[in-house]
Amino acid sequence: MKTVQLTKKERYTIVQLNRGKVNAINHHMVKELNAAFTDLENDDSVEGVILTGIPHFFSAGLDVIELYGYNETEITAFFTDFGTLHVQMARFPKPLICAIPGYAPAGGCVFAITADYRIMAVGEKYTIGLNEVAVNIQISNNLIRAYSFWIGSGKAHEFILDGKLLNGEEALECGLVNQLVPLDQVLPTAEKKMQQYLRADTGILRNTKRKLRNSWLAELENDASKDLGEAIELWWSPRIRTKMKAFVESLQKK
Repeated sequence: MKTVQLTKKERYTIVQLNRGKVNAINHHMVKELNAAFTDLENDDSVEGVILTGIPHFFSAGLDVIELYGYNETEITAFFTDFGTLHVQMARFPKPLICAIPGYAPAGGCVFAITADYRIMAVGEKYTIGLNEVAVNIQISNNLIRAYSFWIGSGKAHEFILDGKLLNGEEALECGLVNQLVPLDQVLPTAEKKMQQYLRADTGILRNTKRKLRNSWLAELENDASKDLGEAIELWWSPRIRTKMKAFVESLQKK
């Protein structure tokens, strides 16, 4: 795999996002993550998964520069597979922990909110949240439901419309993350938490996870064709393309 690295530990696996200096999400990463989580779910020797990134970046979100250049077939395939991956991770039956060593806006947060527990690095500049509105990308019903599950529908409504990114303290206060620790302690803390989960009976833990998520998972749209059509239509809207072009140009100058 080119964008994802797997490290097998006793009874659990660490999945590390590793694409460039900011872990921007492109179609190749999405397909590799889909394959990884499919294999990990079917591997009986793996009882839990920790998803992490690289120092300072869990993931900076979608690779808008690359996605902007996709044609209609490519962008449709990307949004379809990205949405499918989110559902796959939300339904992942084994314990899933996100060790967040830095920034996790937009697409990074999409991955993080599928986890059972989120540990984030302390840092004034590190942020997390669904800021799709601020970057002119249509958010899906599935993402709204996931965000609302963790922070409540009122806060989700407020933050999503504002395109708000939360710093660590704000994310901890509203329940979007569970712990803040120094950067070098993010992964060790996640591994300690995983050991706690693995002390429980496997069947009981998985059944309990399913029951805890029942209201959320029951509302997940496996066929999100209406959402997809809306997102694609807006993606190619001349006014959105103009805004997206300006955004891409600003990113390229950095």
